[in-house]
Amino acid sequence: MDLHQETQPQKPPNIFSLSFPNKKDIAYVLILFISLLITSIVFCNLVTPFYPNLLLPFSFSKTLPTNTCDYSYGKWVWDENYPTRKYSEDCPFLDPGFQCRRNGRPDVGYVKWRWQPHGCDLPRFDAKDFRERSRNRRIVFAGDSIGRNQWESLLCMLTYGVSNPSSIYEEHGNPITKHKGFLSIRFQDYNLTIQYYRVPFLVLIDDPPENASQQVRRAIRVDKLHRFSSKWAGADVLVFSAGHWWTKDKTLKMGWYFQEEGRLNMTMDVMEAFGKSLQTLKSWALMNCDPKTTHIFFRSYSPVHFRDGEWDTGGRCDLSNAPEIDHLKTEVNEPLNNQIIENVVKEMETAKRKVQFLNITYLTALRKDGHPSRHREPGTPATAPQDCSHWCLPGVPDTWNELLYAQLLSNGF
Repeated sequence: MDLHQETQPQKPPNIFSLSFPNKKDIAYVLILFISLLITSIVFCNLVTPFYPNLLLPFSFSKTLPTNTCDYSYGKWVWDENYPTRKYSEDCPFLDPGFQCRRNGRPDVGYVKWRWQPHGCDLPRFDAKDFRERSRNRRIVFAGDSIGRNQWESLLCMLTYGVSNPSSIYEEHGNPITKHKGFLSIRFQDYNLTIQYYRVPFLVLIDDPPENASQQVRRAIRVDKLHRFSSKWAGADVLVFSAGHWWTKDKTLKMGWYFQEEGRLNMTMDVMEAFGKSLQTLKSWALMNCDPKTTHIFFRSYSPVHFRDGEWDTGGRCDLSNAPEIDHLKTEVNEPLNNQIIENVVKEMETAKRKVQFLNITYLTALRKDGHPSRHREPGTPATAPQDCSHWCLPGVPDTWNELLYAQLLSNGF
């Protein structure tokens, strides 16, 4: 028998073998998957509001650590027990214009709405804990009158539970009023100072250059901070708020033009000028703030709720006594100045600074019911415009400070 011609044993067929898909099959599968994904997102957006930060397990904003909650998005929920520990309009640090009940507002429901973030709970504000953490420190609010709204709210929140109210006082004996450009409240028992600097643009407002045309009434120096900035250095917490005045109505239409490096720029856009002013502020902070100890916050834009006209054409906001709960009806668009602020925050994070974006725009836009409206300070003429920009206290700014407290805790304050 010829061994070379011996038949080799045959391998049994592999019943589990599958042919590998070709490139055309893979392309069809990918197209089908993408189509289903897009359809699902569109359908879900029709059923419930779309929050970009919920699409991924982390927020698009890099201003918070990835293991913390983004408190910016959520919903207002009615809570009969909220607030369980809250100040009243008897707080001595309230501007008369924010005391809505005292000025005739009949309803009290606007203080019973609690902010509920998506996917987590907002830490309960603990005034005693905040005071202890702030011992021997200085907290500065700098910006427009909306910033004063928040500053007064924090003062009253921190005053709660203090056994000796007389130990908390304005260092220079000044009354709490929106007409004062600088106020400093001292908590003597804690060696804590909380200050407010009224600087609506943050940068310097100057006389126009000698060679300017008559249409130029003022120059907004986007390359130079307000003189108050020399007093901000050394603060442990800085909260900047701007945006309320950065509009064409409050700049260009008033004859206020932007100046940079000694020259007026008659064509500079308002948002471009706002961005340059924040770059000026960023440069100051990098040079004057301790990267290890100073906590810096840029608070986002606080929406207004004028209806049937603007503030000077009969606009009003006295018809609402509850937040907007239908998210599809809410006019909540991320304003351009928020994007500018967030970019500056990211740049400062790259420079290893303790900086955070205090984004209150979305939650505030839902609170059309929280303004003083026609319930303004005593002596206001009946024909005066309604106040649909500022907020009743107690009220919405208390939630801003709850977010401030939570973000300070997340950053090791």
